[in-house]
Amino acid sequence: MSNIVAIVGRPNVGKSTLFNRLTESRDAIVKEVSGVTRDRIYGKGEWNGYKFSVIDTGGYATTKEDIFEGEIRKQVELAIDEASLILFMVDATTGIVEMDLLVAELLRKSRKKVLVVANKVDSNDRIGLSAEFYSFGLGEVFDLSAANGGGTGDLLDEVVVHLDKEDDNVLEQDALPRIAIVGRPNVGKSSMINALTNQERNIVTDISGTTRDSIHTRYRAFGHDFLLIDTAGIRKKAKVTEDIEFYSVLRSVRTIENSDVCFMMIDASEGIQKQDLAIYYLIEKNSKGVVVLVNKWDLVEKDHLTMKAYEENLRNELAPFNDVPILFTSTITKQRLHKAVETVMEVFANRTKKIPTSKLNEVMLEVIASNPPPAVKGKYVKIKFVQQLPTHAPSFAFFCNLPQYVNDSYKRFLENRLRETFNFTGVPVKIFFRKK
Repeated sequence: MSNIVAIVGRPNVGKSTLFNRLTESRDAIVKEVSGVTRDRIYGKGEWNGYKFSVIDTGGYATTKEDIFEGEIRKQVELAIDEASLILFMVDATTGIVEMDLLVAELLRKSRKKVLVVANKVDSNDRIGLSAEFYSFGLGEVFDLSAANGGGTGDLLDEVVVHLDKEDDNVLEQDALPRIAIVGRPNVGKSSMINALTNQERNIVTDISGTTRDSIHTRYRAFGHDFLLIDTAGIRKKAKVTEDIEFYSVLRSVRTIENSDVCFMMIDASEGIQKQDLAIYYLIEKNSKGVVVLVNKWDLVEKDHLTMKAYEENLRNELAPFNDVPILFTSTITKQRLHKAVETVMEVFANRTKKIPTSKLNEVMLEVIASNPPPAVKGKYVKIKFVQQLPTHAPSFAFFCNLPQYVNDSYKRFLENRLRETFNFTGVPVKIFFRKK
């Protein structure tokens, strides 16, 4: 069994704070308001040489006042089913409340190993408040302060006792391609992950801003293995009014910065908007690969010319960097979703491609000889050598006698020849001129 530790409990007991401490990250948004976390969030923890996965869940609640609570409850139950060990988090300062009893009953029925964690034991005068939690009948209770780390070591010592020592299925996420799904709110990002994984992995509603955290999902199917990262919809700064949404957008931007390739989703019925272009330029600025998905294509009235006209207009909007794959998809009917997966891995291969220096010079020096840089003020630029730089994204250095006289139009000419010859579709290419 995989080493998966799920953190569950009622709302606002400190689950996300503990998740961030165990994973040594700030991946989960923390705020003293119930219902901040909605989807299951995954991270990696390590203690005494043992690695394990950690799942943060939304607060388990049974009321029907909030449209999200039913979906959050479903996510918690899925996490319990998936986990090999459960940390049941309660609040030592409030004692047992009715909601705790409901969660405890759910955990007893699961027959999974449960550790009761009494949080907010931040000072000596709170030690002993946790005694009443033994009445759950779930075993030992661990005093903890997730905020300052007190008691975390004792808890982790007990966690690793119950881990599978021979487990080799812990997510080695750092080595996997990272594919982010980005776009404006409510374009279908979470629906796409659910459709690809055939699970209710992320909460989906018609309300903008449903997803708040950046959520990692490992995709292993049809010979592919990579991380899919769902993000919160990115809106204009002027329209971001809540602190929670501010942090959601910030995490989305950071996800782009830390990804390899981005699925950029736009709404087919609305067309490309200014905010879509802002997201696209952010992807290009960070030298990430990109595949443009025109989602909700099933809702568009069309004939045999609609798609061609739509794509042509889209490429005009994306210029000058418009050498990108454009696919027309539907997460409801799953139209072209597997084609999207194949395409994004092709773009990842383009982004990590390394051209041998000998081949690069053989091709590009011939191109330069046929079309040399234009003379400026009687000065002639002579390019002698080309080399690919050891960067994550494709970057090339052209060594010449007068790099300051090479204009932007000639740089674009060389970039286009590189794209035509070596196929860098979907990837920004950077060109530098250096003095020989």
